[in-house]
Amino acid sequence: MIKQKQSGELIIISGTTCAGKGTVIERLLNRNQNLSLSISYTSRPMRAGEVEGVDYFFVSREEFEKKIQNGDFLEYAKVRYGEYFGTPKEEVKQLLQSGKDVILEIDVQGAQQIKEMFPETILIFIMAPSMTEVKRRIKARGKETNEQIIDRFITAYREINEIPKYNYVVVNDDIDTAVAKVEAILVSEKCRVDRIEEIAMENQEEIIHEFLIDKDFVNEPLKIED
Repeated sequence: MIKQKQSGELIIISGTTCAGKGTVIERLLNRNQNLSLSISYTSRPMRAGEVEGVDYFFVSREEFEKKIQNGDFLEYAKVRYGEYFGTPKEEVKQLLQSGKDVILEIDVQGAQQIKEMFPETILIFIMAPSMTEVKRRIKARGKETNEQIIDRFITAYREINEIPKYNYVVVNDDIDTAVAKVEAILVSEKCRVDRIEEIAMENQEEIIHEFLIDKDFVNEPLKIED
């Protein structure tokens, strides 16, 4: 009998701009009840349409820095304009202990920080089919200036260079196919031998005794292959 680990798996999903990783994660969560998304903390102001505790936990810069001092984050980063983003340690720990598989949607820098602390973390990188497609998707949103688009492109190229540090890469040229690939990755990870907690073998003498008293087994002529 095989006994699986009772704690959940930690899964990091990163990706370039406009790769569709948010949509992939949303589909995964809707289709898999044992998956949970870790909600990050941020010091940036809440934007229109965002919901506290759904998109982020919004705190002041002072509150965030206090949490850093208290060691409340698995990882955190200070991005442009001096705003912080961080993954809460206690919330993630509780979810994993309850048996939930936890997805962290974070950048490559944060991914490596967590991988160093938790080597068994599953790292998945989501890519758009091409940078031309990225450009098309950015323009279709119509929210960025030319300067912002260039900045996103530069960041995307830097992130692509980090792919060898990940376990898997999924090209999102079709959302259903991309989601299916990520699900297949998660299923295969559950079957890895090093993720099995215990293989409990039945008593050897009992097994032999059952064979000996099995009339069909005993009466069946022994076949010897040439």
